[in-house]
Amino acid sequence: MTLSECLQKVLSSYERYYTIKTESVSPFSAFAEFRSHNEKYIFVKSAKIADIDSNEFVYFASPEVLDSDSLVEFCNTAWSDGLSKVVPYNGHRNSDVTLVVITNEFKENSTDEITKLVKKTRFYKSYKWSLWGWSNFRLAVFELNSGRIVTNWQGRDLKYIFIKNFLGGKK
Repeated sequence: MTLSECLQKVLSSYERYYTIKTESVSPFSAFAEFRSHNEKYIFVKSAKIADIDSNEFVYFASPEVLDSDSLVEFCNTAWSDGLSKVVPYNGHRNSDVTLVVITNEFKENSTDEITKLVKKTRFYKSYKWSLWGWSNFRLAVFELNSGRIVTNWQGRDLKYIFIKNFLGGKK
């Protein structure tokens, strides 16, 4: 399976609930956005007691070979661009930023370095001491040639997308 086929398969797993954009998203291959708005009210809509907004911004990168410097650049770019899309207010719950990196292979002699870097990557921001919500950073890196999946703590559930789609549900 080629890198572009793998990316298309991952994007197809997102397309049901996310708005996907594949053009003008440099340095990324694609961008997906999910927005959810809920309201709680008593008896009539004018007696509103809560607004709840939850968002997720997902960035997809697909370099042929991944090294630690490009991974750091992808992470910082995704985090800063994702935060620029957040509009915190008293009904905002969370706006998570997710980076999914699909690569053919890690740069020679940097497998351990990239693995450590992914596992320790953590970005978090709260708005008005979490009264106006928060933002977390989720990261998943999939090496196509070896089937290796590495995630940070917040992105640990992302590995099941790759297990289901590419590893036959086993791992």
